[in-house]
Amino acid sequence: MANNKMHGIDKAVLDWLDEELQDTFDEDYELELSESELSLELKKIYNKQHLSPLDRKVYFKSLLALQAELIKMMTWAEHTGEKIVVIFEGRDSAGKGGVIKRITQRLNPRTCRVVALNKPTRNEKSQWYFQRYVQHLPSAGELVLFDRSWYNRSGVEQVMGFATPEQVEEFFQDVTEFERMIVRSGVRLIKYWFSITDEEQHLRFLMRIHDPLKQWKLSPMDLQARVRWEAYTKAKEDTLKRTNTPEAPWYIVEGNDKKRARLNCIRHLLDQIPYKEVPYEPITLPDRVRNPEYERAVLPPELYVPKKY
Repeated sequence: MANNKMHGIDKAVLDWLDEELQDTFDEDYELELSESELSLELKKIYNKQHLSPLDRKVYFKSLLALQAELIKMMTWAEHTGEKIVVIFEGRDSAGKGGVIKRITQRLNPRTCRVVALNKPTRNEKSQWYFQRYVQHLPSAGELVLFDRSWYNRSGVEQVMGFATPEQVEEFFQDVTEFERMIVRSGVRLIKYWFSITDEEQHLRFLMRIHDPLKQWKLSPMDLQARVRWEAYTKAKEDTLKRTNTPEAPWYIVEGNDKKRARLNCIRHLLDQIPYKEVPYEPITLPDRVRNPEYERAVLPPELYVPKKY
């Protein structure tokens, strides 16, 4: 066998595949970049709080394996017409957005949607409370991830005084039956609560303040969340106690270690879905039709993006 051949595969092809794999790893690494202007002192404090970080290679290999399973799961869901809703709740900076990014990163955006609703409009405030969420529930073959959900009412709306005690109580009276209706309609409903300690949230907020790439994540509401930590704790405990049902149980994700939290949550999500490998016909790339009389037009240079890098 020639030196430039390996098991029947041209070395140039292997080099290209290796480069593609490295690009895949880099794609994940880009999501991890979060310390562009982070002060060294904050880094030291944060590292002391996380003495046993998950090895980067172990993390990325585990993540890619789980993402491959997510693709299998969604292929099965599309094939069977399964409808899946996953709710992500928890304190600000608890890691909800991070795990949602890793779930959706390699899935088809046509069948996997993220719902992150803004505060209700005046018109929506006049509607049935659950009405604006119902329109985002999945059709057959879809996965919908709620980055915060109808539990805003028992969380931020209650704590910040945007809902009256009567409205909060009415929510608790209605929400369990509302979720039973969703489940009875054939939707798989999975609810995650991301939990972090007071100290961990404090550090993450400081990191956001000192990182220009993350300052957009801080809002006046987030800062109030720090002030009202105990009120949010009470609201969380009440919510979990009153809305944890056999049809729609809560699952708590310990989020102090971001990487482990992501892997644990995705693995648990996969375990909740009885997906199977869907058989499909092997895909073969057809030959391109070539017309010997065709000449490619020369486009003017001003149409091209300048090559700055």
